[in-house]
Amino acid sequence: MVAGVAAVLLATGCGAGTTADAAADAPTSTAASSTAEPAPATTTAPATPTQQQLPGGGTRVFPEHRLVGFSGAPSSPALGRLTGDLTAAAEQIRQQAAPYGVDRPVLPTFELIATVALSAPGPSGNYTSTADDATVQAYLDAARAAGAILLLGIQPGTGDFLPAVQHYERWLTEPDVGLALDPEWAVEPGQHPGDVFGSTTGAELDSVSAYLDGLVTAHRLPQKVMVYHQLHATIVTGEEALVDRPGVALVKSVDGIGAPADKIATYQRVIATLPPFVHAGFKLFYDEDTRSGPLMDPAQVLALMPQPEYVLYE
Repeated sequence: MVAGVAAVLLATGCGAGTTADAAADAPTSTAASSTAEPAPATTTAPATPTQQQLPGGGTRVFPEHRLVGFSGAPSSPALGRLTGDLTAAAEQIRQQAAPYGVDRPVLPTFELIATVALSAPGPSGNYTSTADDATVQAYLDAARAAGAILLLGIQPGTGDFLPAVQHYERWLTEPDVGLALDPEWAVEPGQHPGDVFGSTTGAELDSVSAYLDGLVTAHRLPQKVMVYHQLHATIVTGEEALVDRPGVALVKSVDGIGAPADKIATYQRVIATLPPFVHAGFKLFYDEDTRSGPLMDPAQVLALMPQPEYVLYE
């Protein structure tokens, strides 16, 4: 949840001789040369940059794959299991994801909560802390070693989503880095994250989608995954403003907590407003969910309608 280094090649050349040398070597008879047609100019079309691909190949996310992953942040077990030993976490993801590969390959997913909402203003003044480049690099390296994609999770605090996302542009131009937006933590100035539920609009989400789609076109990238998390129907309003963009695979992840019956009811309620081109996602909590019942198993998750195409464990 590796920035490209551009290589510049300078081609240089030098003449084979002086103009006087060329005149000395010219043929003594000029009759033929005076009537010869000039040789046609030759041009070489510039090479078209090759479109980059997702881990394992291909440029489309769905329906070619199902995403299964963990969330987390460094030294923050409360935010999920994607912390500490990332190699061990990747193996846990592989084991957890295996039952979900019944109808298509699983694309492992690392959801790094990169911008975390705080209870205090923090260095930015908007109640957030942002991951440094070394952290993002470490998570991207681990994701690549596991054949996974990395999603950068954004909790914007009192700020807006788009500038929070643009902060990570150098990473979003990589072919295997996408986004996970968490509007529960998007609050108004004067509010404190965690004291109230935040919210966003379809128009704000679409501004991020348009930005991502532009990066895909400019850098010939595969589709970008853009998740927006939602645990209550009021957290995202006006979803009709979302636009279906070819470079972005949109996912609405339902994040309700509780026993299986409660989670299923929340899923049905929140997913009812799913736009036709947005894919369904479902989140499970190893600790919170099991306080009131057993953790839903993969067969129960896959029985949900619509069937989730992103399954996230925290």
